[in-house]
Amino acid sequence: MTTSKPTDLSVTPRDIRFVPAKDYVRHWLGGDPVGTAVMNALSLTFPDGERLFVDAVRHYRERLPPALQDDARHFIAQEALHSREHQALNDLVDPAIYPVAEILAKIRARIAMARARGPFGMLVSTIALEHFTAMMAEVHMEAGNRLFAGAEPRIEQLWRWHALEETEHKAVAFDVFMEITRHWNPLRRYWLRVWTMALITVNFTRNISSHAARLLEAEGYSPRAARAGVRRYVWLSPGIFRLGWRTYFAWYRPGFHPWQIGSRPQVNSWRTEFDAIAKTSSL
Repeated sequence: MTTSKPTDLSVTPRDIRFVPAKDYVRHWLGGDPVGTAVMNALSLTFPDGERLFVDAVRHYRERLPPALQDDARHFIAQEALHSREHQALNDLVDPAIYPVAEILAKIRARIAMARARGPFGMLVSTIALEHFTAMMAEVHMEAGNRLFAGAEPRIEQLWRWHALEETEHKAVAFDVFMEITRHWNPLRRYWLRVWTMALITVNFTRNISSHAARLLEAEGYSPRAARAGVRRYVWLSPGIFRLGWRTYFAWYRPGFHPWQIGSRPQVNSWRTEFDAIAKTSSL
């Protein structure tokens, strides 16, 4: 099974600024407060989370072979741009209405715990979370227009651009991990990534759901109704945490590599679209 990046796919940072239109509305995801809350909860995690990913990979960059070192450099550039653009989106979440500071404090406390484990602990967390983001990018591609139906156009583009680049670099942190642990016993390496993924899965899904529910409570939902609405969205319809189950469970195979899961046809059309936009520097 393949463990190498497709020859027609490169890790390409695209410096694009996604400025929402002036008619931006609070429920930017087609008027759906629950879907908007879930996506805003995800977005709130990205700036600090992606800085963690960047620092984890950067720490090992000089120890990598040339080709992987080059991919790591582009990974760092892509993630830095993602952090910037999601920060711009997060700035639209009105802190006078929503408990933004409370949510960010919880996110940063968890990231501080990951950083306290040192560069290798950060890298192990990164490979698991990068699998989640690649899985969600795949869900985005499979769901097509359904997932972001009626979304504010600039924000919809931001999420597609992010999904494209997550797909391009989905194996970079994993390859860094494999390179750094190349002298390990394979069973030891396997169990480390399996247990890490199990822990990340519980924390990531629970935390995103909790943050989204808090955003809904700020709009007047009861805690029970907020939790029920979020659970329905993430697990049932559209089921963003459920739809990618095949990709998710592939992680638990011995010998797994991210490029054993092929890219969706949308990658080529999205790459053409965003390469063209990047040439103009901004939207």
